[in-house]
Amino acid sequence: MLSDQEKTREELLAEVASLRKRLANAELELFSFEKQCEERNRDLARECAEHRKAVQALEMSRLIVERSPVILFRRIAGENPHLEYISENVRQFGYSPEDFFSGAIHFKDVVHPDDQVRVGEEIRRYAKEDVEEYTMHYRCITKDGDVRWIEDQTSVIRDADGCKTHNQGVLFDITDRRLAEEALRKSEEKYRRIVETAAEGFVLMNEDLIIVDVNDAYCRNTGYSREELIGTSSFDRGTEEFREFMLQNRDTLLNQEYREFEGEGYGKDGRRIPFLVHGNTLRNDQGEIIGHMAFITDMTEHKKALRLAGEVQKSLLPQEKPQVRGLDIAGRNVSCDEIGGDYFDFIWQRDSHQGPFNVVVGDISGHGVDSALLMTTARAFLRMRASQPGTISEIISAMNSQLARDVLDSGRFMTLFYLSIDPEHRRLDWVRAGHDPALLYDPVQDEFTELKGEGIALGVVDEVNYHEHRREHLANGQIIAIGTDGIWEAFNIQGEMYGKNRLRECIRANAMRSAAEILGAVYEELRRFTLGRKTEDDITLVVIKVDGLEP
Repeated sequence: MLSDQEKTREELLAEVASLRKRLANAELELFSFEKQCEERNRDLARECAEHRKAVQALEMSRLIVERSPVILFRRIAGENPHLEYISENVRQFGYSPEDFFSGAIHFKDVVHPDDQVRVGEEIRRYAKEDVEEYTMHYRCITKDGDVRWIEDQTSVIRDADGCKTHNQGVLFDITDRRLAEEALRKSEEKYRRIVETAAEGFVLMNEDLIIVDVNDAYCRNTGYSREELIGTSSFDRGTEEFREFMLQNRDTLLNQEYREFEGEGYGKDGRRIPFLVHGNTLRNDQGEIIGHMAFITDMTEHKKALRLAGEVQKSLLPQEKPQVRGLDIAGRNVSCDEIGGDYFDFIWQRDSHQGPFNVVVGDISGHGVDSALLMTTARAFLRMRASQPGTISEIISAMNSQLARDVLDSGRFMTLFYLSIDPEHRRLDWVRAGHDPALLYDPVQDEFTELKGEGIALGVVDEVNYHEHRREHLANGQIIAIGTDGIWEAFNIQGEMYGKNRLRECIRANAMRSAAEILGAVYEELRRFTLGRKTEDDITLVVIKVDGLEP
């Protein structure tokens, strides 16, 4: 090889050019290597960051598992199954993973002795049937000897060839839930025994009011078997009136969480059964309606006793139309219950059918048995006092003194309108004791007049002097109507009150008819107006039509 001195100039220049080319290539390779190093460094940094995140996530998962009540496990499948992994939080039962891995204890050893055979049989059955996932419930014994309920959710792991390699899953401690379920079961059993042995009928319905269960008492009361009742509507055995009532009021009733109402239905033998319903809506934990329940009391005997009392009370009211020259008279009383507190009467003073004729309409506060008893007492005293000498104001004043002594501390009172009609002298006299004024309609003038006057209700204050009021010039065709507030304070299903204007219009429309026909027209209009809604007060009306007065 020639030395640099021996080389020609051209050879040296060629060699320098070659060296420069090699240097340029080396620089390119160095630049490329540096780029590769930078890229690899970035990849390594990214991989390190991802590794750190994975380690952190794994550590977080480990902490979550360890602090969770849910125990994870993985078991090698095959002829010799054994735990390959169990999470650290198995320590909540007093054991460590090492206890199982070392063979010091096997998992079957912690299963309650009473459950071991069953659990073993279930596992073998699932294995034989090649079930992919299954759930078991059994008891375990902690290291301290406590008994815990476990929910075991296991799934099968297979290799690429489909061969079973592992069983893995989770263990939930459901002790509190099982205890709560057991307490609920015992509670349900207790309440079912109470319902089944109750004397009252019990009906359980779904959200559409279809019967899903009944107790023995309800079957006895109706005569139907449980099988005949379940799946039927709760209205199927109601009377026509009750079905109409429920049709009109169903939404209103169901909007009430707790409801109480009366009705009437038919037993299997065709007898009518009056009943009292105490019902309420059933809701789940989210407040959604899941059904309805009702206790149903057979009111047959109760109603029978009340009807008997009502018959006695009705017998105290006028039974015949009074024959008074120049007057056409009709009266009617309809109680909202079997007995009530309204009262009307026709009285001749001093047992003589000569002279003025008296009409009395009264209303005891409230309605029911106590009101009926007070009405009977008031009637007896009024009749006794009216048979004695005295003006009608003296009669009512004496009656007030007597009632005040009887009811002053009870808060009860009685309103009363006492009308004395003298056809011979064409004159009206009246005393108003807290009662709504009577109406006088003159068809000739097409005009209504209220027979007003001061005077508080009877029994409120002792020693009140009541005053008489008078109207002259009684004329043929005029109509007098004396009623109780159960008429104009009656409501329909829309919550609208009947009112006095409707009463006036009904009287005006029927003014050419007899007193009995006018009375019937009012009651019929009231019936139609309140259709679908139970009346809440007694209704009493007396109609007197002046007819046949001599010129």
